[in-house]
Amino acid sequence: MKFITYPNRETLIASLSDIVTAELGYAIEKNGAASLSVPGGTTPGPMFDRLNQSDLEWSKVAILLNDERWVPETSPRSNTALLRARLIQNKAAVAQLIPLYADAETPEEGLAALSVGVEAVLPLDVLVLGMGGDMHTASLFPGADLLEKSLADDAPTLLPMRAAGAGEPRITLTAPVLKAAKHIHVLIMGEEKRTALEAAMKLNEIDAPIKAVLENASVHWAV
Repeated sequence: MKFITYPNRETLIASLSDIVTAELGYAIEKNGAASLSVPGGTTPGPMFDRLNQSDLEWSKVAILLNDERWVPETSPRSNTALLRARLIQNKAAVAQLIPLYADAETPEEGLAALSVGVEAVLPLDVLVLGMGGDMHTASLFPGADLLEKSLADDAPTLLPMRAAGAGEPRITLTAPVLKAAKHIHVLIMGEEKRTALEAAMKLNEIDAPIKAVLENASVHWAV
């Protein structure tokens, strides 16, 4: 794990945005296409605002979330709606969005079709993850119903996930997909998250799921 400290959040966002842009550009140059997976929530929003102004061949970039709540885009809880509003804008408006939600009652019903779309853009070229204070990442929550299955080496691409701290049912990329990304970045801010990360290093993956991806990750932190 590479731990990078920044003097402030603005510098972190600027630096990580530039790194992600460069890594996507290299993938496009080398392979003719690139894939980017990002977290939802409010923390990466400023990075999305900066990325969507980047001079990339965005039409050759596939974008997907790390995970999604099983709610339609009309819900204020939808990370897909956030992605459309903050990242798939301006120069990035022509990027391809790979969905992690389908019009079905449960994530189990949409799983097979959604997996096909995700698998078409694997392995991920660039992966940006967040981390909760409980040491979850994507929807790999401590205590989640299918956590052990999602951490296994033979886990499927996507799994539904339910956990006490998750609210709605979720759908998530599994640990093997996350670990196979060519470039892995973890974005965290604040002393609480740094303390949680330090605690995770001393725990196993069941208790601290973020640990599953840390070995080859760059962690970007600012107060």
